[in-house]
Amino acid sequence: MSELGRLVKVDLRQEWGNEATEFTPWLARKENINLLGDTIGLDLEVESREQHVGPFRADILCKDTANDTWVLIENQLEQTDHAHLGQIMTYAAGLEAVIIVWVAKRFTEEHRAALDWLNEITGGKANFFGLEVELWRVNDSPAAPKFNVVSKPNEWSETVKATADGSELSDMRKLQLDYWTQFRQFMEEEQSGVRCQKPSPQHWMNFAIGRSHFYLVAKMNTRDGGIGVYLSISGPDKQAHYELLQRKYKAQIELEIKLALDWRALPEAKESHIETSRDADPTDRNDWSAQHEWMKSTLETFHRVLSPIVRELDASEYEGPSGLAGTAE
Repeated sequence: MSELGRLVKVDLRQEWGNEATEFTPWLARKENINLLGDTIGLDLEVESREQHVGPFRADILCKDTANDTWVLIENQLEQTDHAHLGQIMTYAAGLEAVIIVWVAKRFTEEHRAALDWLNEITGGKANFFGLEVELWRVNDSPAAPKFNVVSKPNEWSETVKATADGSELSDMRKLQLDYWTQFRQFMEEEQSGVRCQKPSPQHWMNFAIGRSHFYLVAKMNTRDGGIGVYLSISGPDKQAHYELLQRKYKAQIELEIKLALDWRALPEAKESHIETSRDADPTDRNDWSAQHEWMKSTLETFHRVLSPIVRELDASEYEGPSGLAGTAE
């Protein structure tokens, strides 16, 4: 048996002497924000650092690329304190952030309890995570970061409060919630590389594809029947990005996806879509396994083919009807 190394905990200040000038820039780097995102189950894209919120400045502002909602990160290299608790509450109100992530060396019991309480009383309008950050090395290896979740939103309470007035879900909403709950369980059991969101009582579920204003959507139609998967394209450069995909990549996309695709520009809508669908009855629970298998395969194919393409799209290359580059809208 080969000799095993010794795991040694490293003091954070040995690696990052200054929180603002060393730790925050380190965390904002793509590979590190991805590590934090993996810990809490989100696909994050950094929008800005030192974002002003009233008299304060938030450390890092991100987008959850699965649904283009705000994620704000506040850092501490020391034990949590009341000042930072007050700041994250101010940020949540000032930015209307959906998710607040508080990262610290250690959480006191009262601050962990405060985040749990906030998750309980906000009813899903704001969600709070508490993460402790550690550094470890094996013998003389480079230090490796590790994030530990000490507080997170309560998914059960969110589900109970899923309707706007908090009343009991209708039978159709319950079916939708069951549909996506079983689908996420299936995806996790199959160890799919496509990450599912928390199930909700609605006819769709979003999936990150690695860039803001782009995400995959799986849908089910309980009224008329049918299931589908599509790429959603939104944001200020929606038209430019859609046209570039169609003009430059349509043949490649259709060749690699190998499914009939419906290209829907939808110029008057918020989103453009590239969609495929099939006949199915989402109300037939006996057919869910087949439907979920098709959704899994289709989502994985869309993600594999489209993710590298949408990451490289540059709206400035678009020449609109006037012939001028960059006329996106």
